[in-house]
Amino acid sequence: MRIATWNVNSVRSRIDRLEAFLTRHEIDVVCLQETKARDDQWPTMGLQALGYEVATYGLNQWNGVAIVSRVGLAEVESGFPEMPGYGDPVAPEARAIGATCGGVRLWSIYVPNGRKVGDPHMDYKLSWLDALRVQAASWLDADAEAQVVIAGDWNVAPTDDDVFDITQFRTSTHVTEPERAAFRAFLDAGYADLARPHTPEPDTYTYWDYYRQRFERNRGMRIDFLLGTPAVAARVTGAFVDREERAGKGASDHAPVVVELGD
Repeated sequence: MRIATWNVNSVRSRIDRLEAFLTRHEIDVVCLQETKARDDQWPTMGLQALGYEVATYGLNQWNGVAIVSRVGLAEVESGFPEMPGYGDPVAPEARAIGATCGGVRLWSIYVPNGRKVGDPHMDYKLSWLDALRVQAASWLDADAEAQVVIAGDWNVAPTDDDVFDITQFRTSTHVTEPERAAFRAFLDAGYADLARPHTPEPDTYTYWDYYRQRFERNRGMRIDFLLGTPAVAARVTGAFVDREERAGKGASDHAPVVVELGD
């Protein structure tokens, strides 16, 4: 089974690229982020014609997550228990959706950006990650053999090697110790980075800003991950970052990450 995660940066703008990506790589399930569409605005017709079911969670033109599957789509859940909200008044955002596909419990997540160090949005980001970590740990505590994958745009670069030049990020979000500690907490809880062992340095970035030809100069970041329980990690046979999907006119600023599971 091939599972992918991709911050598509507007599904309505890139539906043709999404359909082509699924076909080109024979993807069974893709977790999407930053779909930027309400549930009733989703362009599902072409996906359904290709044999995919679609579960979406979108409240407005911001954020948005989805799971697209051709191996089943059951027990869909919009948001996870105790998921923090944001704003005044505080309200939920469309940042997490779960579904069971091909026997694997998948979560597509879009972690808050944090905006800048010291911003209230950074506090929101850390509390959001902590709340998700509590849930993730409980899933594994309840069943040591659980097959769970948490896939998405984590907006965290866990190590210095995950950015093109750490000196340019020393005072920025994504690389601060609290953010990195929040990411490591998932690993400490028993989850594994499913792609990293199969995507060695240096060709592992998943995001390149549109600014100043950063993709062409390979000045990117690795912030998109699939974390899995031990039962899933034991099934991984390969993984890759589809850098070509970041190239060309009309590309998202993120590249898809694909993981292949054996039986």
